[in-house]
Amino acid sequence: MAEVLPFRGLLYDARAGRADDLVAPPYDVITPSDRAALEAKSPYNIVRVDLPQGEDKYAKAARELRRWVEEGILRRDAAPALYRYHQIFSVAGKEHTRKGFICRVRLRRFAEGVVLPHERTLSGPRLDRLELMRACRANLSQVFGLYPDPRGSVDGELSATESAAPAIEARLAPGVVHRIWRLTDPAAHRRIAEVMAEKKIYIADGHHRYETMLALRDELRPQARSPRSAIEYGSMFLTAMEDPGLQILPTHRVVHGLAGFDLEAVLRRLRERFDVEQVEPAGAEKLRALLAKRERSYLLASGDRLSLLTLRPGEERTVPGPEVLRTLDVPILHALILEEILGIDRAAQERQTNLRYLKDFQAALEEGRRPDVQAAFLLNPTRIEQLKAVADAGEVMPQKSTFFYPKLASGLVLDPLDPLEEA
Repeated sequence: MAEVLPFRGLLYDARAGRADDLVAPPYDVITPSDRAALEAKSPYNIVRVDLPQGEDKYAKAARELRRWVEEGILRRDAAPALYRYHQIFSVAGKEHTRKGFICRVRLRRFAEGVVLPHERTLSGPRLDRLELMRACRANLSQVFGLYPDPRGSVDGELSATESAAPAIEARLAPGVVHRIWRLTDPAAHRRIAEVMAEKKIYIADGHHRYETMLALRDELRPQARSPRSAIEYGSMFLTAMEDPGLQILPTHRVVHGLAGFDLEAVLRRLRERFDVEQVEPAGAEKLRALLAKRERSYLLASGDRLSLLTLRPGEERTVPGPEVLRTLDVPILHALILEEILGIDRAAQERQTNLRYLKDFQAALEEGRRPDVQAAFLLNPTRIEQLKAVADAGEVMPQKSTFFYPKLASGLVLDPLDPLEEA
């Protein structure tokens, strides 16, 4: 099944400055103001390479990365390692630690059934990442993957590293601590590889980047001299599905730009398949708790109205598509409400013509009250067992069906891509 290898990572040298000033969130969540703030932190912040700006931006990113290596700002590790990675964060006032490791994983097409997706992807981000990777010849961050390990065999091997001080400790807003250790013991590498060889890997976040790695692999294969060339492997962060720090949050849907929207008419249509209850205004925590008590339910915020929508038993059979998707909140919302009632088809969803996405519950409630917004639909999170069932069935949910919090940091461990290098 999955082939997992250690590698010689490319990491910031101490001369680059504080790790807090060097790493960045993933490129796709950085606003222009965020980027300016990150760039101001350090002349070596990874955002300068991972999210380049201006004319000839990809070539500029490659030149910057090459200069950092030549000047010793980034240094390649002497020995192959698996990189233990902790993220310490809080959700709803409770502290969590998500644990996993960064490694190389042999790239497999989804049809091979070894690395599995769970969401549809968008074409724009794939093209951007491919151009950047072509220019830089490096993985600047990791795809986030999951694997089943109920016995904790892999985590047991990695936990030995934690008795020492971390090689890297970085803080990124809002209040997330990122820690990296190196596991360089070849015997431990072999034991972990043996356990992982029996497993599938499920992509949690980074579908676009995984597809980009596949595309670049295919482009560079004529230059490789070995089936174990570095280009045959992608850089991934892997964590066990059973990890207690694994947190999935929902991504809420905001509907805008719909001409002729009539809330009363929409509610009449909804009552054909949903129980619709009017909800009194309340704080975000109370409303979130109310929603969490219901299966296949949504909070609809439109103007000064709040409604709780719950799909009636048996109505899931009207959701088009395979059985595994018919009881899941996001596919139900997209098929029966966004597409059937509001007429927002998949093409419009992909272009975000009438739909945008928000991760914050309070922000989504506030959006629902805006005069230029027709409705906000607030959801419960997708559960890990639901993600696994969809992926095992070879199916995918709509884009942004899951939000694994927090995001991985970019710039912690870079992975060079050299077709002539043996992995």
